[in-house]
Amino acid sequence: MPEDRTNSSGTNLEGSQRLLALLLAMAMFVLVVDTSLMNVSISAVVRDLGTTVSGVQAAIALEALVSAAFILIGGKVGDLIGRKRAYVMGLLGYAVGASAMALAQSLTAIIVFWAILGGIGASLLLPAMQSLIHGNFEGGAQKKVYALVGAAAAIAAAVGPLLGGFITTFLSWRVAFVLEVVIIAIVLSGIRLVRDVPYTGPRGIDTVGAGLSVLGMGGIVLGILVWQEGGEAVAALLVVGALALAGLGYWLVRRKRRGEPPLLDPDLFRSTVFRLGISQQMLQQIALGGTMIALPIYLQMVLEYNAMQAGLSLAPLSLSMFGVALLAGKKAGDRSPSTIVRWGFVLVTIGVAILIPIVPRAEFGWALLLPLAIAGSGLGLLVSQLNNYTLAPISEEHVSEAAGANSAAGSFGLSFGLAFAGAIMLATLSITFTAMAQSSTVLPPADQQHVAQVLEDDAEVMSNTQLEQLLVGQPPEIRDEVVRINTDARPLALQVALLVPLLAGLAGLLNSFRMRRAQELAPPQP
Repeated sequence: MPEDRTNSSGTNLEGSQRLLALLLAMAMFVLVVDTSLMNVSISAVVRDLGTTVSGVQAAIALEALVSAAFILIGGKVGDLIGRKRAYVMGLLGYAVGASAMALAQSLTAIIVFWAILGGIGASLLLPAMQSLIHGNFEGGAQKKVYALVGAAAAIAAAVGPLLGGFITTFLSWRVAFVLEVVIIAIVLSGIRLVRDVPYTGPRGIDTVGAGLSVLGMGGIVLGILVWQEGGEAVAALLVVGALALAGLGYWLVRRKRRGEPPLLDPDLFRSTVFRLGISQQMLQQIALGGTMIALPIYLQMVLEYNAMQAGLSLAPLSLSMFGVALLAGKKAGDRSPSTIVRWGFVLVTIGVAILIPIVPRAEFGWALLLPLAIAGSGLGLLVSQLNNYTLAPISEEHVSEAAGANSAAGSFGLSFGLAFAGAIMLATLSITFTAMAQSSTVLPPADQQHVAQVLEDDAEVMSNTQLEQLLVGQPPEIRDEVVRINTDARPLALQVALLVPLLAGLAGLLNSFRMRRAQELAPPQP
């Protein structure tokens, strides 16, 4: 087992260090490709399990929510039981989730095993992985491994839609999750190469802080998911989430002053670099989540593409993200990470801004090529830099807590982007469809009222083919009018959903102007 970290004066990875870096990158690959597979296979999962688009969409957001809600706890568990052990447990949790997907016969199984157990696995895996990178590599080699892991995330984003689309179309979406289990087995086979990173800080357990973190992040995203599904008590959940997050901040400071070990050291947030880094991580993931829930639904429900066609149409986004992340990791040199991040958010904003007016006019997926390539290039710049910017200045003692907070910000951003974009898409669809139905001169008043009532109870993005099947037996003029309204309402709903990544990109761009000055003024860490 290697005991020495890579020499801080060198940047080359040799022997077992290169293999360890590759295995860590493969672990990140599984984390990212998992959600990509679900996004591109939405229509196939809906058909095979007899469920709804919003149900599968909610499961995708729930998985990210569970990861975000428990990730601070996962980082502390890694401190107590060992980062290496937490890394292994996280991989096993993900393997259970992927195995359940291969065997699932209902949406309930997906929610329990894939979304909840898999999300808990991710909450252990992400902070442990970042701590292990920090502890097994130094200097230029550490920066290179962070870039490699970021590139692996981009590769997964690139391969996920294409591989998932191919397997789903010609075999079954279940086969793709079996392949995930195989990759996890390969990663675990090289676990002896990982040198554990001992935790030297206080070992007490902050149960109140843990509960507040779950209530805070969980309450906000769960409130959005309940809103999306037409449930009650949305405002109460959002208020509980916001109050719990405020209470968490107060509790951490109070516990620190009393000399008791907090869930997360509040002194980390005294660093402007750290605060800006995790906020940019969150905004990047909001942009990615909002884009990756709206576009697959557009391709599969509006253009009625199968999984393979949807994957090919998303390829410009994912491939450009991969290529630019890899290139930026190699060629960044002495360029300021803040400058690269700024250009990343510029490209994300431009790409999504171009995409919005194209959506109602595009008749085929390749019409989206240019804006997707631009947005993907921006995301590639971001994933190559943000982890290193945020975590490199952190001392060894606090790296696990910092990695947990960084991962929590990213997971919360992803779940928020998925849930919020999905929720406002369905809300816009409901409002637009109802308004168009009530103004129709073809639909009789009774049908107008029926449409409004159905949408109030269960708004759902449907393809015209699915809608026509539901309207069998209706007079031709009624059927044609409802299909026309559906055709006109869906693009507007998808355009509104794309405002979520657009606003996240603009916020990240504004934030980037503070990053360089913060890094220049940051005091050296012990």
